[in-house]
Amino acid sequence: MLPMNRTFPFRLRPAWWPVLLFVGLVPGIARAQEAPPAEGARAVQQAAAIDVDVPPVDSVGRFDLGKMWTFDNPPLDYFEEAYGFRPDSAWFRRARLGALRIPGCSASFVSPAGLVMTNHHCVREYVTKVSRPGETLLDDGFYAASLDEERAVEGVHADQLIAIEDVTDRIVGDLTRIRSDRQAEMVEQRVERLAERMTAAAKMRDTTLFVEIIALYDGGQYSAYTFKRFHDVRLVMAPEVQIGFFGGDLDNFTYPRYNLDVSFLRIYQDGAPYEPEVHFPFNPQGAGPGEAVFVVGNPGTTSRLNTLSQLLFERDYDLPYQLDALRRRAALLAEYLAAHPEDAERYDLRNTYFSMMNSIKAYTGQLEGLKDPDLLAARLDNERQLRRAIQSSDSLRALYGDVFDRIEDLQQAKKATVRQGAALLFYTTSLGSHVLTRAAYGYLYDRLRQRNYPAPRLADIRKDALKVEDLPPDVEEALIRARLEDLQTYLGPNDPTLRRVLAGRTIEETAAYIAHNTALIDTTGFVRLLDEGFLNSGDPTVVIAEALTPLYFTLGQQQSSFEEREKALNARLARARFAIYGKRFPPDATFSLRISDGVVRGYPYNGTQAPAFTTFYGLYDRFNTFGPGTDWALPPRWTQPAPGFEPATPLNLVTTNDITGGNSGSPLLNRDLEVVGLIFDSNIEALPNEYLYTDETARAVAVDVRGILEALDDVYDADRLVLELTSGRVFATEAEADAAMAQD
Repeated sequence: MLPMNRTFPFRLRPAWWPVLLFVGLVPGIARAQEAPPAEGARAVQQAAAIDVDVPPVDSVGRFDLGKMWTFDNPPLDYFEEAYGFRPDSAWFRRARLGALRIPGCSASFVSPAGLVMTNHHCVREYVTKVSRPGETLLDDGFYAASLDEERAVEGVHADQLIAIEDVTDRIVGDLTRIRSDRQAEMVEQRVERLAERMTAAAKMRDTTLFVEIIALYDGGQYSAYTFKRFHDVRLVMAPEVQIGFFGGDLDNFTYPRYNLDVSFLRIYQDGAPYEPEVHFPFNPQGAGPGEAVFVVGNPGTTSRLNTLSQLLFERDYDLPYQLDALRRRAALLAEYLAAHPEDAERYDLRNTYFSMMNSIKAYTGQLEGLKDPDLLAARLDNERQLRRAIQSSDSLRALYGDVFDRIEDLQQAKKATVRQGAALLFYTTSLGSHVLTRAAYGYLYDRLRQRNYPAPRLADIRKDALKVEDLPPDVEEALIRARLEDLQTYLGPNDPTLRRVLAGRTIEETAAYIAHNTALIDTTGFVRLLDEGFLNSGDPTVVIAEALTPLYFTLGQQQSSFEEREKALNARLARARFAIYGKRFPPDATFSLRISDGVVRGYPYNGTQAPAFTTFYGLYDRFNTFGPGTDWALPPRWTQPAPGFEPATPLNLVTTNDITGGNSGSPLLNRDLEVVGLIFDSNIEALPNEYLYTDETARAVAVDVRGILEALDDVYDADRLVLELTSGRVFATEAEADAAMAQD
C-alpha cells in the first residue's frame, strides 16, 4: 500500500503557527547560524564517510532520476525509441483529462457516466464515514445496487487537471541573481499572489476552477495548473477490507501478491451522474508480458534531486526518529485494538493503525536504501558530475560554486535542534494525543482572544480546533505517556520543561491523571473550555500546554528558518542543474500529475523468479495454508464463489513503471489508453527508488483488470457495474442490468 506525502519530524510548523509570531506570543529568535562543517568535511568528500570506494564516472545514469514525466514535457523521442510509437498531443490530452486527484490518492474516470476507479485503501475512511448505525461496511463491503443507493461522501472532492502554463519568469524573474536567504520567502509570496489572481480569473469562466502553482525541479520551473473541482462524490462499491487488504501488513510491499485493492466512486453534477469528456475504457483482455504500459497519476514526493549531505541527514536523523515514534504508537494502538475491538471500530482506530504500519514499512525500506553503499555511491557520482560541470564554467561557478558547501553547512546547523524536534514530533497531529492537540488549540485561542485578535480569524482557528476528534481515555493515556517519554528520551530526565509538567509525579501517574480528569477528553468539554477560557479553567492539561506549546512554536520558527534557507539553496542548485541538463531528466514528484512508462515484467527474487502475474489460485492457497483468523482469512462470500468463477484469472501483476506514494489509485493503461490494471503498491525492492530509480528488481504492483471484472461478476454479482465498465451502458438498477445481461 503506497504511502502519501511523508511529514518529517523537523518540519514542525502547523498552519497557524505564524499567528503567534504576528501577535507576539512567541518571541522572535535570531536566525540560526550556519555551523562550520565538522573537520571541514564537504559533500564531495563523503565517499570515506559512507565507507565506499567510488570510481569516477562519465555521465549521470539516463534514468537515475526516474520516469515520472510531466505532461508539458513528455519524452517523445524516447517513447518512440523504446516502444515504437510517438503519442500526439491528443493522446496526452486524453491521458490528462481521464485522470483525477482525490485527497491523498489518484483516481480516474472509467465510464461515460462519471464512474471513478481508485484503490480500496484510498476510500477506507469514506466507507467508515458513510456507514449507518448497525452497519459494518468496512468488514462487510458495500455495493450500491442502484444509482439511488450510491452514498454521498461528505467533505470529499476530486480534481481534474484542465490546463498547464509555464509561469517561471513571472515567479522567479529578477530573483535569479539574488542570493539572500529571503529569496524563498519572496518566491512563496509571488506564488501565492499569482495563484490568487489566476484563480480569480478562472472562476470568472467557471466557478469550479482554481489554480495551483506547482514548483518543479526544486524551483527551477514553476507551472500553473488549472483544476476543475468536483464536490459531489458518492461511493458505489468497496470490497471487504479483508480482501481489499488481503495479507495485511505482512504482505504489504511484497510480491507475489493477491489483493483486490479496488473501489469505485461516482462524480455527480447538479444531482445527476457527471458525463466526462474523456474516460478510460476497460480492456477485458488485460496486458501481456513485455507489453508497454503507462501509469497516469499523482506521485507524492521523491528525493532524487537532494544532495548527498541532505540524504545523509535524512538517513541519520529524519527517518530514524520518525520510525521510532511511529513504532511505539503503533504498538500501543495494536494493544488497544486487540483488547477493545468494538471501541476501536467506533473510533475508527483500525484505519489509523493500518496507516501507521504502512508508513513504518515504507520508511524502513527507504532507510535501508539510504544505508546501501551502491545507492549512495551512485548519488555521489551524480553529484560529482554536476559539481564538475558547475566548476568548469566561469559564469556558473560565480553564481553557484558555493551552493553545495552551503547546503552541507546547513545540515550541520540543523543538528542543533534534532533532539527537540524528535521530542515534540506529532505534538499537534492526528498521530499524537488528541487531548494535547486540543490543549495546544486552547492555549492559542485564549492567548489570541486576550490580544483582541480579529473575530473572523479566531473563528477560523476555532473551526479547525473542533475538527479534532475524540479518542478513548485508555488510548489517550497511552499517547500522553508516549509524549512524556519522548521528552525524557530526547531532552533528558532533568529537563526543566519535563520537570515542570511532571511536578514530582512519575510519567505513568501524570499520563493517567490527565487522561482521566481532563475536560478535553470529549468534544463537549472542549467546547465548554474554549468558551469559558481554557487557561483559567484549572484543567490538568493547562500546565502541559503552557510548558510545551511555546517551546513547540519557538522550535517551529527555528525550523522555518532552516526550511526557508534550504528552499533558497535548493532553488539555486536547481537553476544550475537546469543550465547544464535542461529538462533532460524529469523533476522530483510533487503530488502533481505525471505519466510514467514501463513494461509488464517479473523479476528474480529470493533465489527464484517472481512471475509477472498472480492468479486467484494463489489467493486460495494462502487462505488454505494459513486458515481463518489470520491476515489471509477470506470473507464468507469468497469461500463459495459462483459456479462460473475462474480461479486461473490473473489477479495482480508487476511492471517497471516508476511510482511512489500518491500513485495509489492510478490507472495502469495500455498504449490505447485502455485500463489494464490499477496501481496499489510497490514491492519492497522499490522503496529505495525514493532516492534513485532502478528497475532490475524494483516493481510497481497493480490489480489486474481481469481480476477486477472476475470478482465483480462472479463474487459480488455486480452486473450493473460490470456492464458499465465493459460496454459503457449505465443502468439505474441491478434488476435492469440483470435483464440486459440475460438478453446478451
